[in-house]
Amino acid sequence: MSGGIDYRDSGVDLDEARRSLDSIKESVRSTYTPAVASDIGSFGGVFAGLFPDMKEPMLVSSIDGVGTKSMVAAMMSSYSGLGRDIVCHCIDDILVQGAKPLFFLDYFGAGKLRSEVLTAVVEGAAEACRENGVALLGGETAEMPGVYEEGEIDVVGCIVGVVDRALLLPQPNIGTGDLVIGIGSDGLHTNGFSLARRALFERAGRKHDEVIPNLGRTLGEELLRPHRCYYRAIEPLLPDDFVRGMAHITGGGLIENLPRVLPPDCSVMIEKRSWTPLPIFQMIQEDGGIADEEMYRVFNMGIGMCLICRSEVASAAVQRLNDAGETAYVIGEVVKGNREVSFI
Repeated sequence: MSGGIDYRDSGVDLDEARRSLDSIKESVRSTYTPAVASDIGSFGGVFAGLFPDMKEPMLVSSIDGVGTKSMVAAMMSSYSGLGRDIVCHCIDDILVQGAKPLFFLDYFGAGKLRSEVLTAVVEGAAEACRENGVALLGGETAEMPGVYEEGEIDVVGCIVGVVDRALLLPQPNIGTGDLVIGIGSDGLHTNGFSLARRALFERAGRKHDEVIPNLGRTLGEELLRPHRCYYRAIEPLLPDDFVRGMAHITGGGLIENLPRVLPPDCSVMIEKRSWTPLPIFQMIQEDGGIADEEMYRVFNMGIGMCLICRSEVASAAVQRLNDAGETAYVIGEVVKGNREVSFI
């Protein structure tokens, strides 16, 4: 047999993979904390599991992806925000159980590996990790022609954090009369992009580089606004018993995420007039002819995180969140029910 083939002929370039990994080493190492006991290239990341300040440490883990937001990033040739997105999303996911983030692992998949794209994503992730004291402990880079089309990428992250059992959320004493605090989002974050793209680009025929006057930026720039991380603002509230429960408002919106932290005999009533959804959501709804219920079931509608607090501390919690740079409001109340969300 003549004319043998190699891995590059099948669409996988090992040399490009090596160049890509070399380009991110320093960004990754810049996130290492004293608890990291391994280096880049190890088969597994090693982290010292010592928590002397906790009586009964509990590990909390989560995994998620940026979904089809990556397709908007490809339109814009702007990828660094995706790394920040996935780190912030994962931190917020374990924050709702009261956990301090410890380390993060990333997965980057592509049909054709381009070192500049991988570098942008990992550097964005490393920046978010550094800001929140999280070690970027390891990851996987996969070039899979045939699984991903050329130009397509997939960004996924896994995080592990720790919380003392006594501070684990939600608390069992959530009850009627507790108030729901909503904290503002910066846009779609990392959810609802398949519906948003269908409404804006396919149905309304908009272009990613179209300048939207009431947004003050192009449509693509608006859609790529990063997922907001709430850890620094909320963490100081946790030891002071301000918070009984939290919900990260991701896919499923307020309708599906708030019930996940409620006792079986409680529901939540949300006052729609307590905040104004961001203009991008109105644009998506009008362009797509989307019903209100569907909007609140798919998108965060301008509320990225919800806290459930005792009524007597809710005002103080709102003030502390606003002082920390967030935009917070009381948006609802816990009532008798069976884990449902209603709007008035």
